[in-house]
Amino acid sequence: MHAKRKSEDQETVSAIPGDHQPSRSHKRRRCICLTVTICVLIAVGLLIMILALTYFKSKKPVTTVNSVVLKDVNASVSLIPLRVSVNVSLDISISVKNPNKLGMKYRNSSAALRYEGKDIGNVPIPAGTIGSGETKQLNLTVTVFVDRLVRDVAVYGDVISGSLPLSTYTRVSGKVRILNLFNIHVVSTSTCNLKIDILKQRITDQNCHYKNKI
Repeated sequence: MHAKRKSEDQETVSAIPGDHQPSRSHKRRRCICLTVTICVLIAVGLLIMILALTYFKSKKPVTTVNSVVLKDVNASVSLIPLRVSVNVSLDISISVKNPNKLGMKYRNSSAALRYEGKDIGNVPIPAGTIGSGETKQLNLTVTVFVDRLVRDVAVYGDVISGSLPLSTYTRVSGKVRILNLFNIHVVSTSTCNLKIDILKQRITDQNCHYKNKI
């Protein structure tokens, strides 16, 4: 009896290491799978980062004022009572180029007509999209708001002199989405300073400045 019980105990003890062996093997496999998964995720992340910083790197949109044409001008000064009457309309042709490898979406923007740094007229630019490498043409008509202009005393002297200095300001803001993961916001602005000969009803001087940023 004692010999039989001792034999059974030895069989039980010898079976214990065999029960733990599969558990250690399973943990090793899990560890290997986890390590491989982490390495793959890191590699994919690095690849996406490299592409985002090189091939898909966001570039600034380029806004160009192709032309500013005087559509209508009418200005006069009345001494009694003292009053100025000004009516100016400009046709502005603008092109916005998207140099990115991906399409760009731009939000509702605007073009403004300015006198002495103050907005005296504006026209909305509806939201839209510009494809990769595409250039979009925008034709705008900006008209002065008379009630905003007559509040500035300097305009009386300019109208009397026959030369009215104005400027146009255009701002287009949007975003470029990279690999459906990142949104890069971009802004492009243009400012054109010009002088209008009231008597000859034409633009006598014009120069434009551009600024693009991310």
